[in-house]
Amino acid sequence: MRFITKHIHGDRAIWAIVALLSVFSFLPVYSASSNLVYVLGIGSVTGHLIKHVAIVLIGISIMYAVHRIPFKYFSGLSVITLPIVWLLLIYTALQGNLIEGANASRWIKIPILGLSFQTSTLASVVLMVYVARYLSVNKEKNINFWRSLLVLWLPVMLVISTILPSNLSTAALIGVLVFFLAFIGNYPKKYLLLMLGTAALFFSLFIMTAKAYPDAFPNRIDTWISRIDSFIGKGDANTNYQVERAKIAIATGGVVGKGAGKSVMKNLLPQSTSDFIYAIITEEYGSAGGLSLLFLYLLLLFRIFMCVYKANDFFGQLLIIGVGLPIIIQSLVNMGVAVSVLPVTGQPLPLISSGGTSIWMTFLALGIVQSVTAGRMAENDEKNPLAILSEAV
Repeated sequence: MRFITKHIHGDRAIWAIVALLSVFSFLPVYSASSNLVYVLGIGSVTGHLIKHVAIVLIGISIMYAVHRIPFKYFSGLSVITLPIVWLLLIYTALQGNLIEGANASRWIKIPILGLSFQTSTLASVVLMVYVARYLSVNKEKNINFWRSLLVLWLPVMLVISTILPSNLSTAALIGVLVFFLAFIGNYPKKYLLLMLGTAALFFSLFIMTAKAYPDAFPNRIDTWISRIDSFIGKGDANTNYQVERAKIAIATGGVVGKGAGKSVMKNLLPQSTSDFIYAIITEEYGSAGGLSLLFLYLLLLFRIFMCVYKANDFFGQLLIIGVGLPIIIQSLVNMGVAVSVLPVTGQPLPLISSGGTSIWMTFLALGIVQSVTAGRMAENDEKNPLAILSEAV
């Protein structure tokens, strides 16, 4: 215990929640990976579990390393890494793969690790840090719209427009969070409304261009439309099958569930280890397990807001919101899709779903949150007379 309190800083409740979610993830991933083995013939169940455990351990190491870095260093790092991330997005879009004929230019392969890296998740974290930096630097200044257009909105538009063709949900999530961060960061409201209108115009032009030149964006618009039709009940059996099977999994789970590893729908539901893992969890652990998981995410949201409230630095406050809030929104979106409250988006469940990049970027974001909290606690310790006395003794 002394080792933990000496080397691990920040909000202890967040560390505890992260530990609980990470350890719990082993059970549903182990259970749902049978879909990959027996249906798709990929690897072994034990192999998928070992891979997931290794990814989580690497993620915890990332969180630990990042939380030891003074958070103010992230301001300068975002300026350096944002152009690099955008070039990675361009590279990913140009060499991305086609999945069942649809444009899925989201990943680049890492041959050495045998993993695929989703650059949009890294771009999201870096961009939020960059936006937080801009807003904090210009907090006391009269913002010039044309200069902000070049320094703030151009990088935002470049990142979002590069992600949009292959991943609408991620691009939309990033856009909403950027505007929310700008709103609470005291960016002039009249300029913000102008940029909202510009974003709506840009998206409309993109839709019209994609419709006019379908070969440039294979099946993307049709995929979005079919998901919306499925959500509002107009889709056919082929487009509704994922949601219908998720509903069956949740309904048959009852209050306490069928028990760990006893899901039936995991072998019938595509993406049971990632996008629809919440349905499998509810089937195996019941509504009690599903609601307990929701409670943990809401508790994490509460602790994030407590960290914002206690932070003494404006950049630190924006940083926590910018990188911490997306984790909660993504978890709510994933659960909302599983229970048919939202249309299918393809967003994984943070800290639970299998994967590599999404897990690591979630731990990276939480490490940044803890870096801000640890910095505040260290600052308070320096001002604490008892701490000074103990050092003197």
